[in-house]
Amino acid sequence: MRFTDSFLDEIRDRVPISSVIGQRVTWDRKKTNAPRGDWWACCPFHGEKTPSFHCEDRKGRYHCFGCGASGDHFRFLTELEGLSFPEAVERVAAMAGVPMPARDEGEERREKERASLTDVMEMATRFFQDQLHSAAGARARAYLRERGLSAATQQAFRLGYAPDSRNALKEHLASKGVEKAQIEACGLVVFGDDIPVSYDRFRDRVMFPIPDSRGRVIAFGGRALSPDVSAKYLNSPETELFHKGNVLYNFARARKAVQKEGTVIAVEGYMDVIALAQAGFENVVAPLGTALTENQMELLWRMAGEPVLCFDGDQAGLKAAWRAADLILPSIRPGRSARFALLPEGQDPDDLVRAAGADAFRAVLAEARPLADLLWMRETSGGVFDTPERRAELEKTLRDLASRIRDESVRYHYQQEMRERVHAFFGAARGRARRQGERGQGGRAGWGPSAPAGREQGGRLAVSDSLARSALVRRAAGVLPLRETVLVTALCNHPQLIDENFEAVETLDLAHPDLRRLHAVLIDALAHGVAHERRALVEALERAGLAGTWQKALELVRRARQWPALEDAALEDARDAFAQALHLHRSARTLHRELKAAEAALAAEPTDENYRHLIEIQAQFRDVQATEALIEGFGVSSGRAGRGY
Repeated sequence: MRFTDSFLDEIRDRVPISSVIGQRVTWDRKKTNAPRGDWWACCPFHGEKTPSFHCEDRKGRYHCFGCGASGDHFRFLTELEGLSFPEAVERVAAMAGVPMPARDEGEERREKERASLTDVMEMATRFFQDQLHSAAGARARAYLRERGLSAATQQAFRLGYAPDSRNALKEHLASKGVEKAQIEACGLVVFGDDIPVSYDRFRDRVMFPIPDSRGRVIAFGGRALSPDVSAKYLNSPETELFHKGNVLYNFARARKAVQKEGTVIAVEGYMDVIALAQAGFENVVAPLGTALTENQMELLWRMAGEPVLCFDGDQAGLKAAWRAADLILPSIRPGRSARFALLPEGQDPDDLVRAAGADAFRAVLAEARPLADLLWMRETSGGVFDTPERRAELEKTLRDLASRIRDESVRYHYQQEMRERVHAFFGAARGRARRQGERGQGGRAGWGPSAPAGREQGGRLAVSDSLARSALVRRAAGVLPLRETVLVTALCNHPQLIDENFEAVETLDLAHPDLRRLHAVLIDALAHGVAHERRALVEALERAGLAGTWQKALELVRRARQWPALEDAALEDARDAFAQALHLHRSARTLHRELKAAEAALAAEPTDENYRHLIEIQAQFRDVQATEALIEGFGVSSGRAGRGY
């Protein structure tokens, strides 16, 4: 009998190929990486002493580098065990727990119809591509140029344009012999009993073809060019080909790149995927206009045991991260989890790579946190645990979360981890409260308000949401950090500050490379005797090719209303605010280095002493949080805020 592609795909996806092959070979323990689904053995097709036979669960394929044998589940069984193809299918179906299909002439007919529908979608894709390069597509081409997408990227993702017409695509397909029912079945037109004449679903939109796992176009996404359209982004409806909860955009391309990169990255939209691919990140996928689903998470786990889930740097992005954490928590097991990367406030991946380049996104990925950290941050951020009842409530919440994990061993370790965090959290908080009581109010004059009672936090990653996203804990991933920018801007706008603080200015420790370049020019100008006038300093920056960076710094300072750093601020105001900000900056940089050293020491030697030291350093971060007002409002403590900026 003939098996449908969907049935074969289903049983292949349910049964790791290593489970089929593992019944006939012994895996090599040294070369095999089981959590990643990467298996090695001596080839069963030819005699050998050194393992050269490799199979990979993510791809569902095997290959021998010695004799060249290769194939999938079914070929292994037919070639090694001599089974017929139907027998091999029956064997894998039994392992998958899927009943063999009865001969269904109707299903076979529908399979042929689906194949014909993919032909129609291919024709539509080519039509949209042609329209993009026609006279009608001029505005769409301009939009893509504005978004920074090269011609090569547009071609790679087969981007197109749907003309502003109710019947252009419909008439084109009809002229090619495509039947009305096929056009409707593909979701390319809007039709119904209450619609006398069907019309093109996508009109005056930039078109994004959505391929399936084999690279065949099964749907479209369209981005409106007119600002008056209510739906800026529009996806194809559910069809015989397209079920959006089961599809990840760019899945086929990303799966090929995972082997090289070692993981897969999930972002929120297809423009983010395309921008990141152009920046060199090929292993990126996205859901299609919905929150991540269980089926989509299974697709991610098929590619990598620990995918990185990347969310936009706003409140909606953070809520999406919480939802994803709740979604995957019950299904995690050894070798199967996720890490979470949160972007700088107000930015998505497309914004970030266009503004700051690929390195900025790499910095975001480097800061990705495991699932346990994200759950802990969610339950403790901004919390007030000043009574036994509230502390007990937190413990109960964390226990309930851990109890949702189905895998017994992982559940045990989560329960243990959360107990340790709670004990360290409340122990550090009580110790710090006692120390503050001994030294008085615990505030620092001129440095902003003290932390409210009951909000002192301790323990690993027990930080407020604002602190977790600040430069103290994670770098701004390529975006100019505000405090550093204000310091450098103040020095250029008020050159006398350089003379007055020469030793501190000369050794100023800046994290951002662009600000380090500005700083180097200021020091060089001082060496050549031209650092006493603002105009001379600005001209020196321009000669060094840093005019754009300087303007970017000024714009950031103005947007953030950091008026003492600007040119028209009184020197007295600039001097007071600069001294305060410099003190805060040096404290923060020192703490950052000490935290990294403490983390490294604990990783190298996990002793109680090293753990207590790390807790103490983290506690100091919470103390420094009391001065965050200075980061958000440079110079506010001088009492002269609000001069027109």
